[in-house]
Amino acid sequence: MSSPKCGITQISSAEQRKLAVQRATYEYLRGKILDVVPDYRKEAEDHLSKAVKLNPSLVDAWLCLGNCIWKKGDLPSAKNCFNLALSKGPNKKILCQLSMLERRMSQGAENQAEMIEESIQHAKEAITLDVKDGNSWYNLGNACLTSFFVTGTWDHSKLLQSLKAYQNAEKDERMKSNPDLYFNGATVNKYLENYDRALSSFEAAALKDPSLNASEEVEKMVNLLNKLENLLRGHSKAKRLTSLASTIGAVNLNSSYKRATIDVLSEGLNKAVALPVKVLLFVKHENITPLYSVVCDSKQSCFVLSVYGIRNDAIKEGDQLILLEPFFHHVDFSWKEKRYDFKSIRVDFLEQVLVNGKVLPPHQAIRTSIYAQHKP
Repeated sequence: MSSPKCGITQISSAEQRKLAVQRATYEYLRGKILDVVPDYRKEAEDHLSKAVKLNPSLVDAWLCLGNCIWKKGDLPSAKNCFNLALSKGPNKKILCQLSMLERRMSQGAENQAEMIEESIQHAKEAITLDVKDGNSWYNLGNACLTSFFVTGTWDHSKLLQSLKAYQNAEKDERMKSNPDLYFNGATVNKYLENYDRALSSFEAAALKDPSLNASEEVEKMVNLLNKLENLLRGHSKAKRLTSLASTIGAVNLNSSYKRATIDVLSEGLNKAVALPVKVLLFVKHENITPLYSVVCDSKQSCFVLSVYGIRNDAIKEGDQLILLEPFFHHVDFSWKEKRYDFKSIRVDFLEQVLVNGKVLPPHQAIRTSIYAQHKP
């Protein structure tokens, strides 16, 4: 008589498991529908919490619950949900969400740079799961761009990594309708001083979403370029350049560097080269970084110097600078029937510049977060 009872019990437990899975799916779908609104809804959290209790293996429910709790502002609990989802197996969507959340959690944190590095690692893990997924590449681009700003805008390599990631994201047709991809790509090109590409991408972002301030970014950049050109033109004719240039020529250099003037530099990094210059004036503009100035060399050639990652008070008008291994760029492009043509050098590190013959002290380096408008 006992064996039939045992059979009934086994069927019953199997049915119970099946019902629990079905119920979990129902609770998940109910919670997901309620969570489509941008604001937090407790009812959505309740349904999603029931779903993961009934079926802890329901990865999509953990993802939705994490997003729902994120809206509530409980970021550590949201991160816990994403990690529990990942414990069931690798998942590109969850890795991207975790990467985004870590960037959000890093804001104001003492270990901000470390948290951004975690965000970059999770973004890279997502890409290894699907190298053709544009959203994963876009997320990596955002993580690298955030790292550039968080560490004080000195790490040029982070900009290049970000640019490459955005270019890979653009290969995915599904990403071409994303205005933020174009806005952030334009931001990277702006700080790489690829002004023509930056203007084109800001314009594309503005067309896709007029509510972005991309049109204002175009206007600001055009104003800056016009100002740089006008100042260069004005100072190239200044009578005082002859006396200034003679003092530049008298500067003593370390024997391991070859003395140069701007006209002999190659595009990009010029190794073992030193370029003595005089700071003529600073250029006021609407962004926090870089610090732009007009400088001249011993041949009275005027050009633009852009300084990143160094405090604004480290260099003053009238200072004598020696630019070590200068990074040279010849700006030459046309925009809306106007041609821009000038020479530029960028400085990213303290070690790339001597001010009045002296090395800048370490406290003059910016290693803290700089606010910039991009979409994280």
